[in-house]
Amino acid sequence: MVKKLGLGQGVGLLFGEEKEKFFECAIDRIVPNKYQPRTEFNPQELQELSDSIQEKGVIQPLIVTHNATDDVYELIAGERRLRASKLAGLSHVPVVVMDIENEDSLLELALIENIQRTDLNPIEEAEAYRKLIEKFGYTQEETAKRVGKQRSTVTNVLRLLKLPDSVRKDISSGLLSEGHGRALIRLVDNPLKIKEIRDLIIRNGLSVRQAEKIIKKVAYDKRPGDKNKQEVPEDIPQSYKNALTTQLTNHLNSKVSILQNGKRGKIEIEYYSLDDLERVVGLLLTEHA
Repeated sequence: MVKKLGLGQGVGLLFGEEKEKFFECAIDRIVPNKYQPRTEFNPQELQELSDSIQEKGVIQPLIVTHNATDDVYELIAGERRLRASKLAGLSHVPVVVMDIENEDSLLELALIENIQRTDLNPIEEAEAYRKLIEKFGYTQEETAKRVGKQRSTVTNVLRLLKLPDSVRKDISSGLLSEGHGRALIRLVDNPLKIKEIRDLIIRNGLSVRQAEKIIKKVAYDKRPGDKNKQEVPEDIPQSYKNALTTQLTNHLNSKVSILQNGKRGKIEIEYYSLDDLERVVGLLLTEHA
């Protein structure tokens, strides 16, 4: 007897409350989705999932569509479960069969399902967003609504595609994090510097925060070819700062610190009692009286 099964949010986005057939399908009749956005499958994680499937079975059914021409079932979502099931030696897996109107619907559903299930690495996710935008003419705002994400999330992930291929591969494999990639985007016009800092991050195991500090400093450096560009100093000369600090300390008879941040900064003056505060204020107010 054929059962009926409600589908998840991704399916609902395209097909509303429609329900389709659920049954145990022979695993050799299921073919991969040609639009599968996921390309990286961690062998260890697949083995762990396979072990779990051997013990508890496939808890969540795969979503497929029937290809009447070849009499096979094409996968829409669940390739990781399919691969793990094969590793576990299963002959049948639970599936939900959906009627797909056309190739565009198959592509859109495959992309949305994978994004919503967080099965993709950051680069795969970015490529999925780009396909939705280019193929269906969505804006970033519309794309975000389709997949249930914030627009800022979609925008930030898409920016990763500006990075060189080598860095994108590092992010896909987990060698670099998404945070590292977003930091490196600041140097996108300087591929040699990106490679240099990429190597530094990996060699020294730098955190995102540490990488950001290095990149921020490099971003202020004069770029090759900008010979006529005047470099804006981040700080006043240390010797001049020391001289001013000494003058103020001697004049006010209190410890003084000058804290500089680019062209701006602040002066800190210590006092040690209420009377001392009044003394310092008196000196400052009467200086030009």
